[in-house]
Amino acid sequence: MIRPRTPQREQLGEFLTIRRRERQRSAAGLPPNSRRGDSGLSREEVATLAGVSSTWYTWLEQGRDTNVSRQVLTAVARVLDLSAAETDYVLGLVERVVAARDDEPAEVSESLQRLLDALDFPAFAVAPDWTIAGWNAAYEWLYPAITSIPKPDRNLIWLIYTDPTLRRMLPDWEAESRHFLAEFRVESGVRLSTPGHRALIERLSQASEDFREQWAEQTVERFASRLRVFDHHAQGIVEFEHHRLIPSEDSRLHVVMYVPTT
Repeated sequence: MIRPRTPQREQLGEFLTIRRRERQRSAAGLPPNSRRGDSGLSREEVATLAGVSSTWYTWLEQGRDTNVSRQVLTAVARVLDLSAAETDYVLGLVERVVAARDDEPAEVSESLQRLLDALDFPAFAVAPDWTIAGWNAAYEWLYPAITSIPKPDRNLIWLIYTDPTLRRMLPDWEAESRHFLAEFRVESGVRLSTPGHRALIERLSQASEDFREQWAEQTVERFASRLRVFDHHAQGIVEFEHHRLIPSEDSRLHVVMYVPTT
């Protein structure tokens, strides 16, 4: 009996298919293909190199809910030359289960809000779905629109693709949006089956052509602290280091901090 497909398994199949087609044959120790040259492996070749059956691997790319072990999936990741972040992502799509609490709105406690308010540089808290759950005065200075955005739209990934004000603030919007989306995919992959996640992706797909194109790229990145540059409406170009911490009182929330570089 074939079990029904799940959003996680469908996403896994799509991700593996794209990475298989991108894999360089020479890097995998295979000769060029008469039609594709050095680009792309066949399903049969991936299966052989990973030591699994061709039928099983085909089912995996088709999004079927087949039995799969960490060892076998890691072997597939090795053949496709996935990064550590990409490997964690595909393992998470198979192994992790969203707890009921994870799909509930995350609220900023009074103590966490006091922490945000005590910081003299821009800081805010985001929920698992990237809803901006709280912020401080310095973040309002950086992004004044946050105070007037309707609560249903107060989602970081939504704002990156739909708010022209925020887009103007990012001198290299193309690179920044791809960074954020790659991190969002890693963190939200396990939530694919939740109604809230599906609604957000559908809404973004309808609202933004840029989102549709970049989402289809299936890029995955772990969060890494990095330099952030903004074009502030009053002060001009300002630079910060982008850091993120997880408060112990509620690990679903992430505190994002923009620390001045000077």
